[in-house]
Amino acid sequence: MSSALPAVCAVLVLLPLTACGGPTAADSAATQGKPAASAAPGFPYTVTNCGVTTTYQAPPKRVVTMNQHVTEIMLALGLEKSLVGTAWLDDRILPAYEKAYKSVPVLAAEYPSKEKLLAAAPDFVYGGYASAFDAKDGRSRDELKAAGINTRLNLENCADGRTTMEDVYREVEETGRVFGVPERAKRWITEARATVESTAGELKGVRPVSVFVYDSGDRTAFTAGGKGIGNELIRLAGGRNVFADLDKTFGDATWEQVVARRPETVVIYDYGSTTVAQKEKRLLDDPALKDIPAIKNRSFAVMPLSDVVLGVRAPEAIERLATQLHPTRTK
Repeated sequence: MSSALPAVCAVLVLLPLTACGGPTAADSAATQGKPAASAAPGFPYTVTNCGVTTTYQAPPKRVVTMNQHVTEIMLALGLEKSLVGTAWLDDRILPAYEKAYKSVPVLAAEYPSKEKLLAAAPDFVYGGYASAFDAKDGRSRDELKAAGINTRLNLENCADGRTTMEDVYREVEETGRVFGVPERAKRWITEARATVESTAGELKGVRPVSVFVYDSGDRTAFTAGGKGIGNELIRLAGGRNVFADLDKTFGDATWEQVVARRPETVVIYDYGSTTVAQKEKRLLDDPALKDIPAIKNRSFAVMPLSDVVLGVRAPEAIERLATQLHPTRTK
């Protein structure tokens, strides 16, 4: 190969100098008095996301989203034309985004294999949960980077301390910057803050209702801890999570602990094959729970799982939960 290189360059001297040390496109433009192409507005943009620092020279063009809440962030920012694939719904896409969502190929019902993911030729993969980048399935962020694919992980997976609405706003702001649509992100954040503030005004002076979140579980109760956005939504909706001291986003509690904490309302997370009615029945039929105020009074609220993860549903989710917890104090 090395002995052939001089001959190749000798031939190329008869052609416009584009190789073998010839001038670049930018050099040619400068020679002709034309300015070189400038970077897109807002770029380069450097961001550190969950410990991974990336510098973007331009917006990604071929994106795969994995998990519903990050798909909805993209759709809320009007970025469906950048999506070449999506995967894993917890429940239904919000009606406002259904038309845009239907224009995006669904790569898998859950996570696609590494081969299926790479076949979509993405230049960016956006994961909602850490499991989206599972190393044992060949989808770690390092492996994708080695394949020339940038990544982003939803901030709920790496927030310092408790997740708050500020993390929601940051997620949307940073995503908007990555894709060159900061004004769209700013507009969404302004509207979101107004919605949250409106709900807070309606709840002014109310006594927080003690809440136990029932996600699932039989021998133990799988519930919402104090670290995730679910705890923040309860607080802003006029509730008090009885397991806010659990230093996890989700975790197990004993039924004895549930009884001892005497919640006034049970918030049921709605998803999967077990229905809300089945979850209610499981709680109502358990004799050990019969004296809990929430069970005695059949006080239940319901939230779809897609409402209680860090995404664009959060402001309205607070409003909807507040209506269930304090029906006489909200619209």
